[in-house]
Amino acid sequence: MGLNDPQWGRKKGNSGPPDLDELWRNVNKKLNNLFKRKSGSGEGSGGGEGPVGGSPRQFRGGVGLLAGLLLLMWVSSGFYIVNEGQRGVVLRFGKYIETTQAGLRWHLPYPVEVMESVNVSQVRTVEIGYRNNVRSKVLKESLMLTDDENIIDIQFAVQYILKNPEEFLFTNRDPESAVMQAAETAIREVIGKSKMDFVLYEGREQVAAQTTKLMQEILDRYKIGVAISKVTMQNAQPPEQVQAAFDDAVKAGQDRERQKNEGQAYANDVIPKARGNASRLLEESEGYKQRVIVSSEGDASRFKQILVEYSKAPGVTRDRLYLDMMQQVLSSTSKILIDQKSGNNLLYLPLDKLIQTSGPSPSPAPVSETPPPPTAQDAGHDGLARSREAFRGRERETR
Repeated sequence: MGLNDPQWGRKKGNSGPPDLDELWRNVNKKLNNLFKRKSGSGEGSGGGEGPVGGSPRQFRGGVGLLAGLLLLMWVSSGFYIVNEGQRGVVLRFGKYIETTQAGLRWHLPYPVEVMESVNVSQVRTVEIGYRNNVRSKVLKESLMLTDDENIIDIQFAVQYILKNPEEFLFTNRDPESAVMQAAETAIREVIGKSKMDFVLYEGREQVAAQTTKLMQEILDRYKIGVAISKVTMQNAQPPEQVQAAFDDAVKAGQDRERQKNEGQAYANDVIPKARGNASRLLEESEGYKQRVIVSSEGDASRFKQILVEYSKAPGVTRDRLYLDMMQQVLSSTSKILIDQKSGNNLLYLPLDKLIQTSGPSPSPAPVSETPPPPTAQDAGHDGLARSREAFRGRERETR
């Protein structure tokens, strides 16, 4: 059985709800019969035929049934369904009454109350600087001035959803246009406080975040009833008229940065070496200074000690100094002995040559041992030898 079949929905025993088409046909039949009887009664009164009683009562019954049916249809027209993700806004004579949630609802039928359905889950998009395609630019919206007095071309999109259907419908006449104007105002303020390089390169995400925050503040202040979900920077570049010059400027800036980095690398290589050499020279000079001072103090101390010994025994001290000096001098020279006391002949005995010709007996290689460090007593003896040397030299000069 089809849905359009008049018998659809009827059950046996008249236990189901009445069919509207059937009721309407019955009402039409009764009205037709009523009007036929009324016309027949008029002719009968003129000719003396036809029933006269009961006609007004039947007419009133048919009108009441028709009025009840119309009232039922009018009341049933007040039912409506709000889909998921939507809100129903009910107006009574144009005045806001309530906002209904998803489900089956009822309001006073038209013209007393009307319902407007608003989709609050739909993500709406507003495009600034272009329409449908980035290439189809709107220069009036996209050209903006930065803080360093440069012009850039920006295209971006704003996505938002409804958070308050009442404000979106009744507070502003054209809320979508208000969202577009707020977006353009916010982006121009953010760009006007930023440098050109910051907007074009490393600061896109920050510009989008600041624009989102500022847009939301403006829309909340004007009670637009929307929530900004995302601001997407589609394109940001210099104007096409100066693109070539801008590329040259960018290349020059890159060359400058490269040369600066190379110079900094060279400085980082040379400066530490120079500082290290300077520090080494300072340390060496400081060590030489300390060595000279300590050596001078030691020589002075030794001279004082020798002077004390010389004052006690000058002759012995001079002889001792002379012997020490000769021992030190002759230890590294060739030795030759000459003897002429035995006769008139001069005896020449080259000991060094004799030692070389005789050849020393092979002996095992001496084990090299590290000499012990000089003690204070050895240092005193060395100083004493030097002092004796000096005194013997003076004595020879006086002779």
